[in-house]
Amino acid sequence: MSTIPFNDLSRTPPELLSEIEDAVGSVVRSGWFVMGPQHAALEQELAAYLGVSSAVLVGNGTDALELALCAVGVKAGDLVLTTANSGAYTSVASRLLSARPVFADVAADTLLMTAETFERALVSLPKTPAAVVVTHLYGMLANVAEIAALARQHGIAVVEDCAQALGSRRGGRLAGSFGDVATTSFYPTKNLGALGDGGAVLTSRPEVADRVRQLRQYGWSGKYTIERAHGKNSRMDELQAAIVRVKMSHLDRWNERRRAIHTAYEEARPTGLRFVTSVSPAYNGHLAVVQASDAAAREVARDTLRSAGIATDVHYPVPDHLQPLKELHEFDVSLPVTERAAQTIFSLPLFPELSDEEVAHVSAALGSL
Repeated sequence: MSTIPFNDLSRTPPELLSEIEDAVGSVVRSGWFVMGPQHAALEQELAAYLGVSSAVLVGNGTDALELALCAVGVKAGDLVLTTANSGAYTSVASRLLSARPVFADVAADTLLMTAETFERALVSLPKTPAAVVVTHLYGMLANVAEIAALARQHGIAVVEDCAQALGSRRGGRLAGSFGDVATTSFYPTKNLGALGDGGAVLTSRPEVADRVRQLRQYGWSGKYTIERAHGKNSRMDELQAAIVRVKMSHLDRWNERRRAIHTAYEEARPTGLRFVTSVSPAYNGHLAVVQASDAAAREVARDTLRSAGIATDVHYPVPDHLQPLKELHEFDVSLPVTERAAQTIFSLPLFPELSDEEVAHVSAALGSL
């Protein structure tokens, strides 16, 4: 068998390609390319899907985090508590506000923040954070309700990062509907991806939505009238909004396909590896992540799969608190679970367009480990 890619964005099914082409053509013919009817419709549809009152489209997922933090009151010098194993996106967004990212360790089984790791981090910090960002990593919805209950006792705003978890649900509620505000990205590799950049801020707090609408367009209170500090130009264009609207109608079906693929992988029961991700309503199948016993075992497993023509990847190899840029981690911190995971986890191919033959091949290779 030829190499099975980790992901392949060129495998757009012909019928979906036709829908996208029609949508793009409609936008081109309309002559309206920024913040027009497609943009407005996607905001309404996304909010309705998630069960929140407002969705505010922005230029990308990092802008969404930055503007969401700003909208809940984070300012220069404030602490923003997050995890260090999710690609540094929150850390970068915090620094753009001149806030200081600080880190909680994660649970050993799920590699997610929990109420316990949240509380443990709080007692070690020099002051109370202004906000906590709970990342639903790999598509798994963290138990954010428990974290939020504790955060509110301390007056800490709760931000959900749902970039990898659209469609994940817990207790009938979707990721993005638990916090004070949530964010997502429409980067092309996401479960709901554009054909370029895009993002959204999601909230049921009207004042937060209003602030983000101002902030995404220079801080305007009206055209050419700047009222709010930290405004910028962060607008998702009509073409990307139209494309995401087309793809959104397929999201739940694609998530089910992803879960089915993951189920096949789990049933292979590879020796010496454990699945960090596991199929449930709280998991949308974004990434299939396994953990080896140590770094050497990980490389042996990846080499074996590579020899079988199967590509793998690591999400994420350098934790935030070990990044070369010191501004991302001003305070020394020990995160043993995070550090061990960075050395031992890797991700398997998982995207809806994988063929049954490819899924069977990966499963067989896993079973031989």
